[in-house]
Amino acid sequence: MTTDRRTFIIFTKHRRLQRLWQFFFTGWGLIMVAALVAGALFTHQLLWTPISAINMQDIATNQFKMTNAAFTGIDRDGNPFQIHANTARKEYDNPNIVFLDVVSGTITRPVDGKNETTKLSARSGRYDIQKRSITLTGNVHVDSTTNDKILTDELVIKL
Repeated sequence: MTTDRRTFIIFTKHRRLQRLWQFFFTGWGLIMVAALVAGALFTHQLLWTPISAINMQDIATNQFKMTNAAFTGIDRDGNPFQIHANTARKEYDNPNIVFLDVVSGTITRPVDGKNETTKLSARSGRYDIQKRSITLTGNVHVDSTTNDKILTDELVIKL
């Protein structure tokens, strides 16, 4: 009786699979997997990526990042304001400052018994939470309903 080549290949594949099952179910495979998981938990290194692949500076500068951010509030005089930014981020080293990109906003305040609305736009800005001030930089446009217009490189607004 001759052996068929096809059954020999299937038989060896089955034998490899059988050895794998024996390895795991005799306990050695389970011990190896448990040791890997326990080692990661005890050392608190749950990332399985190499350290060289992680850009820590990017993580530190963009730790808290928002897109389409909108800030609304009331200034010291009780006048409402709104600020919108395409992106807003906080840095790990500087938690009191929110960095803004492509900023626009409105400020409403009473002037001579009428409400004046001022529209703002700028390329970037910084909102200081402690000082309650916004510094707009880069192509700053200010237009109000009283036809006042300002074009400058930097503008600081105290809220």
